[in-house]
Amino acid sequence: MNLGVTEKLRPLLEQVRAMVQDECIPLEREFEEEVGKAGDRFKHTPRQLEILNGLKAKARERGLWNFWLTDSERGYGLTTVEYAYLAEEMGKSPLGAETFNCSAPDTGNMEVFERYGTQAQKDRWLAPLLKGEIRSAYLMTEPGVASSDATNIALEARLEGDEWVLNGEKWWASGAGDPRCKIYIVMCLTDAGADKHKRHSMILVPAGTPGVTVLRPMQVYGEDDAPHGHMHIRFENVRVPAENLVHGRGRGFEVAQGRLGPGRIHHCMRAIGQAERALEALCRRANARTAFGKKLVDLGANYDIIAESRMEIEMARLLCLKAAYMMDTVGTRAAAPWISQIKVVAPRIALKITDEAVQMHGAAGISQDFPLARMWTHLRTLRLADGPDAVHRRVVAKAELKRYTNEGA
Repeated sequence: MNLGVTEKLRPLLEQVRAMVQDECIPLEREFEEEVGKAGDRFKHTPRQLEILNGLKAKARERGLWNFWLTDSERGYGLTTVEYAYLAEEMGKSPLGAETFNCSAPDTGNMEVFERYGTQAQKDRWLAPLLKGEIRSAYLMTEPGVASSDATNIALEARLEGDEWVLNGEKWWASGAGDPRCKIYIVMCLTDAGADKHKRHSMILVPAGTPGVTVLRPMQVYGEDDAPHGHMHIRFENVRVPAENLVHGRGRGFEVAQGRLGPGRIHHCMRAIGQAERALEALCRRANARTAFGKKLVDLGANYDIIAESRMEIEMARLLCLKAAYMMDTVGTRAAAPWISQIKVVAPRIALKITDEAVQMHGAAGISQDFPLARMWTHLRTLRLADGPDAVHRRVVAKAELKRYTNEGA
């Protein structure tokens, strides 16, 4: 396996690393402090738009755009392994991914349009998404069912004449609070009596369609993640044209698996970047502060904590690159056990290291003066997003047990 930085990737990686470090990270606090100044936490202030649009314009001018488009003539032609290194750098700043038009849930949604959309759907939605002109949301999870088993999804879509009629509720619709969000991709129950993996379909619903009501932003440990948001949305007799169906009736699971595989590993790549940033903060704090007559680094087990953190990051990165390699060589479906492994490991390790960094900072670590509290909250959430740990461990265990299935015979 060649998991190293290729000559093709090297100049891109250097540019992305420099832009995140020198231009994204310095603007984070100012962007965060602007939230709510427009009178609505889910509206951007002029300064926030200036920050976002300015960074994105610079990235496009430098040719640093849409790296996630692997295996596509529209992208750089990078492998998933190559993209992993770039995503790690982007993960070091909450402004990083959007700067390069590589942020969730848009990347996954663009995958859907790219792989499964009709030409009309691509023209209307994929084109402006690729340009970074609009945002999107993916609506799968529901409040009334255990959505970790996606066969439970119950939001109903009935075909009446030449229209789909949608009724039900979705929540944790990440990005749906953003005023630039213009399109929802919605997982719907279209054939309740069919085989359990053929009951569902993906249907496109433009934001603001009559009957769509955003009920509230879901809070994550008391925070609403504005202006991005994770919204609770109700559909009441929402009507959209029949041609808003994606890829065919009953093929929702097929589309979901094509979308979620890359999306899951992208989260893991960025989590490793967050772990690196947390370890850097931990080390700088340990060297800069004194207590009881010694530098913090010389107290307790801090040398061991730093060493274990470095080793855990290296192990997680290698597993992430192995999963990316499997996607490149055997495809997303066959790579599922490796994707599930890193989906458990990366957030867990990044969360542990971030927690150690918080502890090293004392009360400051849980305050708004450092990014660690926000990072911790995001990483803890990631252990549930795109499938909870228990589901992914089940995938890994089933793949392992399959090797021994016939031994009893």
